[in-house]
Amino acid sequence: MTVDTVGTVMGRPLLPLRQFVLKMHSRCDLACDHCYVYEHADQSWSRRPVVVSDEVLSATAERIAEHAGAHGLPAVHVVLHGGEPLLAGRTRLRRAATELTAALSGVCELDLRIHTNAVTLDERFLDLFDEFGIKVGVSLDGDRSANDLHRRYADGRSSHDRVLRGIALLNRPRHRHLFAGILCTVDLRNDPVAVHDALAALAPPRVDFLLPHATWDEPPARPAEDSDGTAYARWLLAVHDRWTATGRAMDVRIFDSVLRTLRGESSLTESLGLAPADLAVIETDGTFEQADSLKTAHDGAPATGLDVFRNSLDEVAGHPGIVARQQGLDGLAEQCRACPVVRSCGGGLYAHRYRSDGSGFRNPSVYCSDLLALITDLRDRHMTDQSARPALADHHLAELATGRGSGAIVDLLARHQLALARELLGLVRHETTLAPAAEDGQEAWDTLTALDAEAPEAVDRVLAHPYGRSWALSALGARPAPTPTAGVTGAAATAARGTAEIAAAAALRAGRRASVVVPVHAGLLRLPTYGTLTVEADTERVLVRTDVDGCTVRAGGRTYAIPRSGRADPAWRGSRRFELDGWSVTLEDTDPWRDCHGHPAHPRVSEDEAEAWRSDLTAAWAWIRRELPEYAPGIAAGLRTITPLTPSPEGADISSAARDAFGAVAVARPSAPETLALLLVHEFQHVKLGAVLDLVDLYDPACTTLFYAPWRPDPRPLEGLLQGTYAHLAVVDFWRARWRGGGGPDAETRFSRWRDQTAEAVGTLADSGALTETGKRFVAGLREALATDEVGAEALRAARRAAEEHRRTVRP
Repeated sequence: MTVDTVGTVMGRPLLPLRQFVLKMHSRCDLACDHCYVYEHADQSWSRRPVVVSDEVLSATAERIAEHAGAHGLPAVHVVLHGGEPLLAGRTRLRRAATELTAALSGVCELDLRIHTNAVTLDERFLDLFDEFGIKVGVSLDGDRSANDLHRRYADGRSSHDRVLRGIALLNRPRHRHLFAGILCTVDLRNDPVAVHDALAALAPPRVDFLLPHATWDEPPARPAEDSDGTAYARWLLAVHDRWTATGRAMDVRIFDSVLRTLRGESSLTESLGLAPADLAVIETDGTFEQADSLKTAHDGAPATGLDVFRNSLDEVAGHPGIVARQQGLDGLAEQCRACPVVRSCGGGLYAHRYRSDGSGFRNPSVYCSDLLALITDLRDRHMTDQSARPALADHHLAELATGRGSGAIVDLLARHQLALARELLGLVRHETTLAPAAEDGQEAWDTLTALDAEAPEAVDRVLAHPYGRSWALSALGARPAPTPTAGVTGAAATAARGTAEIAAAAALRAGRRASVVVPVHAGLLRLPTYGTLTVEADTERVLVRTDVDGCTVRAGGRTYAIPRSGRADPAWRGSRRFELDGWSVTLEDTDPWRDCHGHPAHPRVSEDEAEAWRSDLTAAWAWIRRELPEYAPGIAAGLRTITPLTPSPEGADISSAARDAFGAVAVARPSAPETLALLLVHEFQHVKLGAVLDLVDLYDPACTTLFYAPWRPDPRPLEGLLQGTYAHLAVVDFWRARWRGGGGPDAETRFSRWRDQTAEAVGTLADSGALTETGKRFVAGLREALATDEVGAEALRAARRAAEEHRRTVRP
């Protein structure tokens, strides 16, 4: 297979690599008997240098920078690995970090991590990691008995106490920001509840439960009574039940990934989903390899025959082994392609599909039955029982009152919003007549009902579209359409059209064969979460036919094709989906119901503008993850849609969050990614608080008093002041990060001003006399969350002058 100079492989667009595992040391100080490096089929470690050389480090950094620059990558991710990377020593690790940082400076962001067993982790290592921003992941299998089943020294001694000591260092306030999480390999002999509790007690931000590496030639250990092959699913589900019952104290990657893929989003792990492979390994001798997990298949399985001295990363990306893992559905066995959960499972980890009978990796996973049981069970638990709205516990409100909120808590808010969307859909069905399209409406409802029974995750994904609530409220007559372009001619027509649009979009998302008649107005067909199709202006109805390959639309005498992949009809305007690092977000510039933000929605943006959005969002997201990491999990869990706004003629920054559009913010693209980061965290505060107010009464709605708001030109009602105060918690944290990150006197002054004026607003809320008891506790949490950093006298004076000037200009 050949790679040319314009980024194609045999005429196919080259998919660049974004993740790199750099082997620092090829040996380990533990002798774990389940290790894929030493204990499986590939034994190439024994023929490699013990420690990576300066020459390999330098060449690796140059290759990654060359590749990132050629493909315009906004960020790359490098994991320092082994063996045990700490055995390479601080000098060698510093050299790696220095080479990578220098080579990528001005090229792209560097997300640098290290994965370690932590038995030799100490303060000096952590000081080095802090200097370069290296996040630390630790391997630990649970409590002492669970961990010592496998993770022992060669002489049989336990490693447990030393690992706990290393994690305790990571959990100190000075280094807590470096703690990336824990990796735990499942062993069915261990009590899943005890494993969960032992890991949760260490307060990791995330736990990654891994199935032990196995193939069809060397299948995983199973108890004799595991007749249906689902013992690993049952073990993980027991962990899930405990995790849920104890308030989801940490993120769990496998559960988050299953739910994300069921919603049509990207997976957080290579073992699930259909996202193409984008990882390469650099061994201590400079050879390029594929994913380490392939070492479990056969000797030489990960080899590429390429190295950092003679070959580019474009050549690695074009290697047949890498390309084979980028084929999506086309690369799976026929049994997998026909599976109802294939878009979530993705065939499982590539290495787990191997069989030496000639079929190679073209098989289902050796954990196929476990994955099917796990995914369908989680789907049924999270995405089909929407009869009751999830409640917010006191500890959830306490965490949200800090302005932050974990991914689990924001997911709880999202599930409530989904339950509300289902209730509104039911009201539309039962409280509106579907005339003059009663027959079409009934058929669409029947299709939707059948889909909800067969593929509820597809229905949920469509119902969770942020602008579905605007449609439902208009269909119920509770509010007018946002603009005439929504094509509304009355509540009944709105109900009929919207129900059919949801049914067609859900059928398309599920890949099911269905035919749906959809009424259209002014020649616009809307498929929520997908895009819009422009047909002849006098068309009243279209026929949408869906199947696994996409859909066709029959309008009058013309048929429009909208395939899942490949070129669609030019009349189709699809939403652009950006898969960033741990965040899937859609640029929504097609849905007519998006025009509900109080500012004009931007018309369809060009391809060049969309790429500019992608670049800026990638940079803004990297800034948030680096400088405001407490806000990142909530955004990743709940912010699904960015709606472009028409820029201000004066060039002012414009952004908005609509009360009835959970999961979306609207922004006029600013001039700098850091400003975009500020607008995102600010507006998502409004999104979160709006969802909280749907669940909990924080104030007396009968209060009609208007209050001074330090950021507004006019007094605000109590909810408006509460919303602004909550949003400014993020503004304060933003300017604190800018100041501490070298933003200079201006950032210091802005931090001082917004911190003090937000504190003033908190006091106004507390003294309003209109807060409920829950509201009082929530506002007290806001007060406690405000930063207390001391600022210089000049910044304090400048902040006070700005505050006084604002108060003089506020209209009565």
